[in-house]
Amino acid sequence: MRTFSTTLIIALFLIVSTTQAQTKLKIGYIDSNELLMMMPERDSAKVTLENYAKTLEKQLMTMSSEFDAKLQDFQQQQANLSELIKQTKTNELQELKTRIENFQVSAQQDLENKEAELLNPIIAKAKKAIEDVAKENSYTFILDVASGALLYHDAGENILALVKKKLGLQ
Repeated sequence: MRTFSTTLIIALFLIVSTTQAQTKLKIGYIDSNELLMMMPERDSAKVTLENYAKTLEKQLMTMSSEFDAKLQDFQQQQANLSELIKQTKTNELQELKTRIENFQVSAQQDLENKEAELLNPIIAKAKKAIEDVAKENSYTFILDVASGALLYHDAGENILALVKKKLGLQ
């Protein structure tokens, strides 16, 4: 009987130890902004983006200079112009102003697209490295202290179906 009790206690101890080992969490963190700043690809992307922004800015300055010159010319000649020519030049100035405003909006969107085009491969490379390190070192979760986001999680159990059932959702 004593051998049976000892065997039972040892078996229970092993089961509890195994269960605890399986549920052990290993959580890591990283500052993704700091990592991205260290990547050499980031510097070349930054230079490319700055050059692209300068090109757009130069175009905008050219358009603004053209507008300013036409406006100044109009203001100087306004007293000597007929009503029809005044209206035509006013319309021309308004159209040019609208084109400049549209260019500003388009240029801003274009710049954002260019930034995404340049940074997305760098971010993907960093994300892959984080995932690889997490797997290699048996991390369960990797948190990003820069954004508060979860960057990696071990393939746990998705409880969506259970929550939907609890809420009575289909």
